[in-house]
Amino acid sequence: MCNLISKYTPEYVRSRALETPAGAFAVMARVAHIVTGLGTYFGCLAFDRLTGTEDNIETVRRRAQQLRETLTELGPSFIKAGQVLANRPDIVREDYMNELCILQDDVPPFPDEEAFAIIQEQLGRPLEAVFSSISEQPVAAASLGQVYKAVLRDSGEEVAVKVQRPGIEPLILRDLYVFRALGSLFNAFSQQRLGCNAELVVDEFGEKLLEELDYMQEARNIEEFGRNFASDPTVKIPWVRRDLCGSKVVVMEWIEGIRCTDIPGIRNSGIDVDEFIRVGVVSGLRQLLEFGLFHGDPHPGNIFCLRDGRIAYVDFGNVAQLSNSNKQVLIDAVVHAVNEDYEEMAGDFIKLGFLSPGTDITPIVPALENIWRDSKGQQLADFNFRTVTSKFNELVYQYPIRIPERYSLVIRSLLTQEGICMTLEPEFHFLEVAYPYVARRLLTDEDPALRERLIQVLFQGGKFQWARLTNLIQLAREGGSGIAASAAASAAASRSASPINGSSSSTGLVRAPKAGLDLSDTVRDAARLLLLDEKLRRQVLMALTEDNQLHVEEVRQVLSLLQDDVSPGRLATQVVRDLPSIGRQVMLSWADKVLIS
Repeated sequence: MCNLISKYTPEYVRSRALETPAGAFAVMARVAHIVTGLGTYFGCLAFDRLTGTEDNIETVRRRAQQLRETLTELGPSFIKAGQVLANRPDIVREDYMNELCILQDDVPPFPDEEAFAIIQEQLGRPLEAVFSSISEQPVAAASLGQVYKAVLRDSGEEVAVKVQRPGIEPLILRDLYVFRALGSLFNAFSQQRLGCNAELVVDEFGEKLLEELDYMQEARNIEEFGRNFASDPTVKIPWVRRDLCGSKVVVMEWIEGIRCTDIPGIRNSGIDVDEFIRVGVVSGLRQLLEFGLFHGDPHPGNIFCLRDGRIAYVDFGNVAQLSNSNKQVLIDAVVHAVNEDYEEMAGDFIKLGFLSPGTDITPIVPALENIWRDSKGQQLADFNFRTVTSKFNELVYQYPIRIPERYSLVIRSLLTQEGICMTLEPEFHFLEVAYPYVARRLLTDEDPALRERLIQVLFQGGKFQWARLTNLIQLAREGGSGIAASAAASAAASRSASPINGSSSSTGLVRAPKAGLDLSDTVRDAARLLLLDEKLRRQVLMALTEDNQLHVEEVRQVLSLLQDDVSPGRLATQVVRDLPSIGRQVMLSWADKVLIS
């Protein structure tokens, strides 16, 4: 697991910002600059209120644009703050969020001479000693840095050279100090009017911002993503040259692909758009629910379609981690949503930190029910995140809901990926791809926690849900066939395509995994659980005889579904191998009962 390391604490920021008299003077000058810029903006808002035009559509649009321009003029910290606010529906209204989204793509670059000087200083040698060529201008610019395309002299490989903006760290530390002071000043107001802790919002923002400033951390992120997807033939993660990286420069493989929203380019390359969408959704879900390390900024400029059908990610400065417990709660939330168990969904909000412990969830439960039912429409497949987020925006102003920073990144990631998918396929429905993946994991993953969640899905109100079991198997088979087909297509394309960037280490032949759904392990584990868990045995026996009848037909339907998904030979081998262990556990269990009685 990659450990995300941040230097941020309020004390660290204060000591660095005020460590010298010159630093204290710089803070005062910065405060004057900020007050002038934001004062002008808020003065305009006050004028709108006095003239009664604050709710006029054209006025709102103009003020949202003015806010974006003001943040851009105030520099990197404010640009980054605007990017964060663009994904915080608990703080910013939707029309402002849409305008602030422009900050994710439209940031002016800094002079090339300064960039080349920083790169040379970080490398400790002349540019020409490392690169045989480097682009004269940046190919991309962002709030914290910009990227050049170069060719390595020692290998001839094309690389992306990301360099940090000059003098950015002292400026950001001063800004964070000012933000924290303002957060403390307005904390009582923000908690009363917005239901959020302003100091905590600033602390979360500062922690992520200082993480992004450390380019060695980004290099570690790239390596961890590479390890996570090493066995996935449908995902490409660029390699990184750690020997050429520093705190302000990172050198990674150049990805020559098609922008993920370039529909004609993807189709002209002979790539199946539907399968590319499936690959993208599944790779995103794996980041969230399997690895717990996910890309926090998957906008179209950071995702590419390779000509062999794989999906490629770039820019790993903004990533976030989820603990195992948080991953399990997210899966719980999916299960509770599908089961329409709204009280448990509200409980998940508390576990995830959206609600404070002890919050009365009674009035929130019906609100969640209305949002979910309105968002999913007549059937689950109609669900989309854009609709549910829009409705959730209203909920955060009515109840004491606060979105933790990591989950604002989760929401941003899911919304962005859904938007990309809908650009490629307007009729795209996220859950048509996502739920088969979740079903497959519930049925095949050996994690005991997921086994417990599978039981939660199958038993509701003390009754066994036969329809859910058959639906899970069918969905999991659908998800498995889609993934297998995608992998096979990727493997075929890889065999016929020339290596990208001439790098055989990262673009060699891809082996497609075995197609289909193998539930042999699941059946084996189910048999083990039935033998060892008396409560579960009782539940299954009750399920077979519910409503005073034997459910023979339901069992026959399940067995019919399973006949193609279970390998009898493999299952028999596993049972024989595990028999001594199972027998020992059964005997110990019986012995314990005898001793207790």
